[in-house]
Order: sequence, then structure tokens, then C-alpha cells
Amino acid sequence: MTSSPPEKRKRRKPRRITPAYLERAGLAYLERYAASSAHFRTVMLRKVARSAREHGTPVEEGAEMVDAVIARFRKAGLLNDAAYASARARSLFRAGRPRPFIVRALRAKGLGADDIDLALQTLSNEMDYSDIAAAATYVKRRRIGPFRHDKARAENRQRDLAALGRSGFSFGVARAAVDAADPDALADLVNDADRRD
Repeated sequence: MTSSPPEKRKRRKPRRITPAYLERAGLAYLERYAASSAHFRTVMLRKVARSAREHGTPVEEGAEMVDAVIARFRKAGLLNDAAYASARARSLFRAGRPRPFIVRALRAKGLGADDIDLALQTLSNEMDYSDIAAAATYVKRRRIGPFRHDKARAENRQRDLAALGRSGFSFGVARAAVDAADPDALADLVNDADRRD
């Protein structure tokens, strides 16, 4: 017996954009995802564009409604670029990402230089941030460098260095993390960096 392929679900037609609809949709989005104002605007403008194509309404009107919703959400504290930047920077650091990667990721979310600088400063103050600490987290998470079995370390050294380089770590930091004798030696490197800062 052959079964017929499952039917594709039909995509619902987009609703006509109104200020009330945009506010409800925006609140629903922010309940699920943290967002910068610029990223939130991009998401909401996609809704406006789909609705404009379906209903033949002008995109400019929808864009003005989106800007009004953003202004209300900022005033209410639902959109706070500085808080979002700090939280995102902390999250990326905990994932073992270096400073250049964090800066690029924050810029990609539409954050300005002031918010990024404040986030990095907050990160440095709260977590004793250093690239070697981020590299230690990265190699531990990926089980490379001093976290590999002894037999596999030498043959995978170049691959491990390349992985750190692709993630944005400098060669010096990558080499220090990969060539650490063992996890304890890597922890000592992190502690020494923290004391110097």
C-alpha cells in the first residue's frame, strides 16, 4: 500500500496592517525573542511588506505605524537596545566568542557604537572578560586542544588552530589555548590574564 504525500499546509493570507495589529504582533514577537530596535523594525516591516502585497496598501503607511509602535515600546521599556546589547554580549562570551565576533554580531543586529561599547565595558566589569577566557570556553565546549586525547592532539593541532581562527581569535590567543599542556594549565592562563587586567 502506498501512502500519498502529506498535503502542504496552506499559508494563511497576511492580515491588513493596523496599529492595533502591529502592536499585538510586536508584543507576541517580544514575548518569544529578545530584539534590538533595528532588528524588531526589520521583522515588523516584513509583515508590512507581505500585507501590502496582499491588500495593495502603501508600505509607507505601515512603516509609519511600525515606527510609532517602536516609539511606544521604547517608552514602555519593552525595547531597550543597551540592555539587549549587554545580554547578547554576555551570552556570546559564555559561548566562547572573542571580542571581534561579539562586535560583529551586535552590529548585525543593528546596534550602534555607543550601545556596543557600553555592552563590552559592562562585560569587562562583570565577568573579567578576556579573549583567552573566551578561547578556554570555546576549546572546552568543542573538546579540542588540551581537552583532546593525548594521541589526537598533535595530529589535530592545525585543525584546532584553524577552528579558533575562523571564530575570530587572534593567532596568539589560539596558540596559547591549543598548546596549553592540560585543562589546568589553560585555567592558569585565564587566571593570569584576569590578574593583568
